[in-house]
Amino acid sequence: MIRTRGLVKEFNGFRAVDGVDLEIGSGTLHALVGPNGAGKTTLFNMLTGFINPSEGEILIEGVDVTAMAPEQIARRGVARSFQITSLFEELSLLQHVELALQGRSGQGYRFWQSDKRLRRFRDEAHELLDRVGLLSSAGRPAGALSYGQKRALELALALALSPRLLLLDEPTAGMGIEDVAKTIDLIARIREDRTVVLVEHNMKVVGSLADRVTVLQFGKILAEGDYDEVRADPRVITAYLGESVA
Repeated sequence: MIRTRGLVKEFNGFRAVDGVDLEIGSGTLHALVGPNGAGKTTLFNMLTGFINPSEGEILIEGVDVTAMAPEQIARRGVARSFQITSLFEELSLLQHVELALQGRSGQGYRFWQSDKRLRRFRDEAHELLDRVGLLSSAGRPAGALSYGQKRALELALALALSPRLLLLDEPTAGMGIEDVAKTIDLIARIREDRTVVLVEHNMKVVGSLADRVTVLQFGKILAEGDYDEVRADPRVITAYLGESVA
């Protein structure tokens, strides 16, 4: 699904990502992990077109998307979430999802469209809200949701694009234990029939979900494999806990 070759990103001479060759198989859930400053978010942003690489190339389903804008990549069946929630506090959950479905239809996000126009997406919007466990709150304003519910709504908005590739940036950041458990279950359900790339600090989440894990350190790939292989790697233990522990 994704292949990068010699991917580099420099900021004023500092290499945040340094020669990354990455392969992510179709239909897998692939986690990108590493200590703070490892280059995870920079790599993630390059994969989705929000940052242009300094060197190297990115292929999605064999197509070179290195120089594509985010909206062009999105049209290729790619959707992503962000670390920080960005919702319209006064709009209902149903309105959010209807607008996302309208955007997918090619009509764009036209807030002035009549309710009658948006109503054509209502059944599908209800199905998506039900899928993320929010159907009973469909009429509530987004501002009234808990943090965990807001993240679930963002997943519904991403799913509205019918993505083949879904990229999730720290989906459990800031959540309590109960919301983390619900999010693990939700991601496990929505990963069917698509590829998921996950940037995540919570290793319980990674261990519960990931087929394959790539560990980054100082912008380079430090280790790669399944979760048990990676967590037992002395280099990974050192990167996370320090030389004295390893």
